[in-house]
Amino acid sequence: MSDDSSASETGSPGGAVGGTLSTWSGTLGDRVADVTRRFVHAVELAAASVFALLFAIGVVDLGLQIVDAIRSGSITDPLVVIGFIDTGLLLLIIVEVYQTVVAYTEENDTRRIVRLVIYTGVIAMVRKAIIFRTGEYASTEDALLAALAYTVIIIGLVALLFVERVYGRDITDADG
Repeated sequence: MSDDSSASETGSPGGAVGGTLSTWSGTLGDRVADVTRRFVHAVELAAASVFALLFAIGVVDLGLQIVDAIRSGSITDPLVVIGFIDTGLLLLIIVEVYQTVVAYTEENDTRRIVRLVIYTGVIAMVRKAIIFRTGEYASTEDALLAALAYTVIIIGLVALLFVERVYGRDITDADG
């Protein structure tokens, strides 16, 4: 059973199916892994399509919100403008997640994917900082604790981005 070509010609697994002759090489595990890999790739592409659709819907919605605010005269309300910024940053997060999914499907280098994830985190935390309202917390201490947590996360993400840029470049230069 060392020759898979005879199996193809006799009509056993990998043989003539629907009038075409396909060759199956490798073990059953290799074949299952290949089918699974194709399935995951298809799901990744479907996820990327969903994120692209969400982005398009979000852009249209933001445009409609702005037009409505202009018509009603609430465009000068700072809270309305902050709402627009919040929505815009959420759209940027969707774009970053989309780019991350696409990078996975294209099997880009890990460094690019890590950078995209860090960018997504930075945008998400800046969004949280922009829409932060102390009145949304039960006490001043709770608001202070949340602000401190946001600050630590943002500093950590910026530090990660710095490390990735400085040391990631050194690793790339050493390889090439």
